[in-house]
Amino acid sequence: MSLEKNYRYIDREKSWLSFNARVLQEAADETVPLLDRLRFLGIFSNNLDEFFRVRYAAIRRLSLAGISGENVLGGISAQQLVKEITEIVIKQQAESLRILKIIESQLEKENIFIVNENQLSPEHQTFVKDFFIQKVSPEVVTIILNDLDEFPLLKDTAGYLAIKLVMKPTEKASLLGLVKPKKEKRYALIEIPKNTNRIVELPSPNDKKYIMLLDDVIRFNLENIFNIFDYESISAHMIKITRDAQLDIDSDINKSMLEKIATSVKDRRIGEPVRFVYDTAISKDTLKFFITRMGIDASDSIIPGGRYHNRRDYMDFPNLGRHDLLYQQKKPLPVEGLSLEGSILNKIEQKDYLVFAPYQSFSYLIKFLREAALDPKVTTIKITLYRLAKNSQIISSLINAAKNGKKVTVQIELQARFDEASNISYAEQMQTEGIQLIFGIKGLKVHSKICVIERIDDNGKLKRFGLISTGNFNESTAKIYTDVTLFTSHQKILKDVNKVFEFFDVNYRVHRYKHLIVSPHYSRSRFNKLIEREITNALAGKTAYINLKMNSLSDYQMIDKLYDASNAGVKIKLQIRGICSLIPGIKDMSENIEAISIVDNFLEHSRVFIFGNDDNPEVFISSADFMTRNLDGRVEVTCPIYQEDIKKQLIDNFNIGWKGNVKARYHSEKLDNKYRTRQTDEPVFRAQLETYKYYEKNVEDRIDKV
Repeated sequence: MSLEKNYRYIDREKSWLSFNARVLQEAADETVPLLDRLRFLGIFSNNLDEFFRVRYAAIRRLSLAGISGENVLGGISAQQLVKEITEIVIKQQAESLRILKIIESQLEKENIFIVNENQLSPEHQTFVKDFFIQKVSPEVVTIILNDLDEFPLLKDTAGYLAIKLVMKPTEKASLLGLVKPKKEKRYALIEIPKNTNRIVELPSPNDKKYIMLLDDVIRFNLENIFNIFDYESISAHMIKITRDAQLDIDSDINKSMLEKIATSVKDRRIGEPVRFVYDTAISKDTLKFFITRMGIDASDSIIPGGRYHNRRDYMDFPNLGRHDLLYQQKKPLPVEGLSLEGSILNKIEQKDYLVFAPYQSFSYLIKFLREAALDPKVTTIKITLYRLAKNSQIISSLINAAKNGKKVTVQIELQARFDEASNISYAEQMQTEGIQLIFGIKGLKVHSKICVIERIDDNGKLKRFGLISTGNFNESTAKIYTDVTLFTSHQKILKDVNKVFEFFDVNYRVHRYKHLIVSPHYSRSRFNKLIEREITNALAGKTAYINLKMNSLSDYQMIDKLYDASNAGVKIKLQIRGICSLIPGIKDMSENIEAISIVDNFLEHSRVFIFGNDDNPEVFISSADFMTRNLDGRVEVTCPIYQEDIKKQLIDNFNIGWKGNVKARYHSEKLDNKYRTRQTDEPVFRAQLETYKYYEKNVEDRIDKV
């Protein structure tokens, strides 16, 4: 198959939608535990909300501005892409509803019933009425719309019930005789409360479990809400609007970055609508009323949906005590040589360690910071923070350090998308405690995950210890995101890490790094050189290969370089969880490239780069994907791995992922998410389970030696 130039790449938005289709595949997969399938539906819905708020919104801006966008959208116009995205999403929404019906019927076989307002027993009716009066009613906002000159501002991604009241004919109208009186219609909006759990457990006197969505609790109590109206009939259908969530940063030099981001986050509530989702059972006149009054037009993505929207709430579906319907939770394993009881700094002083969460315990990172906070010899702590857990132990440790007289410097990224408000709150808290904050660099997000501490030894000599990670310093996501973190006292590497912090402070000065590869100044050129070396080796008949694991691959220049390597005979294996704009397996372009995606219980998040180097492989871990924003628009850190046992771990981990034949799908130009199939005599090999076994075996081997 030969491709014209414009078709050398897969559009990144379509590729992302293909990734979300893989999430939907997990919801449909009957080998996945039933409650986890429901949670995958929630992840699919949440992903789609974020996609429309950011990526779709950006393309829509291009479309409305009359900009074709063909140079940045891989040969397709923005207007056409908006249309195609909408068509894909409508099909995916229909598929998600089909899957939901299957899951609900299978839950019923397990004595778990999701009931609506028309399916309540007398006992449940009493409970739902009381629950509404006590818990829901005080939170419900109801707006009568007919007499309002201006339609109320609907909140981004909040759920609303669109209400239609058909009023009884008045006595005066009845006196008109044979003429059938026209019935008045009144419309209203009910905002579904966010502060009340949307999934309500009903009393279960026997082994049956009953669940009701908050939407239906409200539907059951409509008479209670509208009892002052003399209506003949009432209907309620859910609608939802998604708004453009791009931050428009104020250029006022008199405002601090904290103030600018805070203002911009608040302004999201009035962002332009980019998607309107409605229940297909809604009457035509009701739908027309709302679309007209809300100013929804053809340029907005109008998506027909089911009875319920905001299915992201299924991510928090209760376990109901049915752990047999969930993935078995495996305990994080210890790291050989590291203890959570002794001094972790003394251990790192001797050698480097790698922690691979969630297979191994994230607690080592907390221990590292807590020990640094207490150690009298530690003088400074510097760390970058991007996304943080609620009630973050990382923040607690840093505040503890500041209270103990350490100089603590935190670069906190205020523009971490959808975490802006949380990060602003943490920033204010840290400022109060005397922590020095750096709010980034104009035009660049800081996405690197690095930490360095400075300690004065008994001889008065300064020594550095540090962390370099592929993922956020976030103990919550560390339970479900696969990420590797290097613990090191390699002084030359940490000297480079310290230079990155100097760049944050004085960013007009560009440093030279002897070990780290740092965006935005060096990553593109350095990766090109590493690929070029493999090309040279291949042309010379030497061993040449490139193994890359990352979240996304969408930068066209890097893709072209990989195509060049393929044409030179370099064997390339790609594990790309999300967006993959590269088209593998095309003769005379990418025939030496294979690309897979693993979507499973954990979110594949680590970035690992392996370059063959004529059988002397160079291995790197990174915070960066091969996306233009990571290479040119962010501060990212890629770190070489020098210690042989850690190199082997990372190579082994990549190979385990590559052998996967259960949850691995092929990337292809068809975007069909075809599963990698097993050969007749090939055993089942589920990569994430085998990775856990890999570390478990190391623990068992150590026990056997004792």
